Amino acid sequence: MADATAIQPDREFLKRVVASGGGDLKKCYQCATCAVVCELSPEGSPFPRKQMIEAQWGLKDRVVSDPAIWLCHNCGECTQQCPRGARPGDVFGALRREAILHFAFPRFLGALVANPKNLPLVFLLPALIFAAMALWAPKPVPAPPFEFGSVFPISALEPLFFAVSGFALLAFLVGMMRFARGLPGNGLREGYPHALAEIGSNRRFATCGDSSMRVAHLLAMWGFIGLAVVGTATGIGTMFGVLRTPLSLASPLKIFANLCALAALAGMTLLEFRRFRKTGTYFDWFLISTLGGVVFTGILSELLRLAQTSVMYEMYFVHLVLVFALLLYAPYSKFAHLAYRTVAMAMFAKQPQGS
Repeated sequence: MADATAIQPDREFLKRVVASGGGDLKKCYQCATCAVVCELSPEGSPFPRKQMIEAQWGLKDRVVSDPAIWLCHNCGECTQQCPRGARPGDVFGALRREAILHFAFPRFLGALVANPKNLPLVFLLPALIFAAMALWAPKPVPAPPFEFGSVFPISALEPLFFAVSGFALLAFLVGMMRFARGLPGNGLREGYPHALAEIGSNRRFATCGDSSMRVAHLLAMWGFIGLAVVGTATGIGTMFGVLRTPLSLASPLKIFANLCALAALAGMTLLEFRRFRKTGTYFDWFLISTLGGVVFTGILSELLRLAQTSVMYEMYFVHLVLVFALLLYAPYSKFAHLAYRTVAMAMFAKQPQGS
């Protein structure tokens, strides 16, 4: 007779899953409808049926380390077809949040960002930094009128943002390594090019039959990638004296940045509209609102600067706070999906996928 296995449920984990969108988890009675209807579920290891029962049992370590939770794109088909209303898509969203918190580095920042009660504190830190910069950072002499650099000098901004970006990159790498450590390593490295191509094209949304979400994600993702490239290039150029901001409207970099901003704004608007039609969690809204706020305040800051009105400084202050928050907290927000999904998809790259 097989030996009995003692199961030690993590009750706190269960409470968090229920509170963060998995409130209908207990309705699941393992009919496997969700695994059958999911177009993305691999034939060799179908989901979400197995993960639903493991979550019910409170098996935190198994669930958060399972790469299958990152293959789901939450198209909602399993939730619509579930005969018990267990909402597997929302449960998976809550499980991904738990995985991000579990692998976060440092973990206290993950806990800080995850709790909506900490929202004022989350934005207080960057607000104090930029308020101090506006008040006490050395300014250009003579200070140019109605230029952002006369209040927020480039000599202080660029090193700060490069430092924050470096920290965020380190946090992403540590989290991904912690996650990958528990996965079979055979073929993982070879699967990364395939995973990046899948993510870059968002082809899985087409497989889900959700073309609007694919368009929204493509616009938002590539718009922000373009803005990040321009921001990095401009920052390096100004630090080495090759470029001077503000860039001319006729500058190729400025034109490209404005096009990327419009693409990102369109993508975020579509995502916001979808969230209004579908109940979202704090975890969803934190990322969407921060991303949308970065683009919107950036566009307004530029327009106010062109109008040469002093209100541009207040708007730029809000923009800087949001950019700082987006970068610093990216490894602990829904933005981290990009990193963990890449690792998971690399692992499943050579496995047969559902059709």
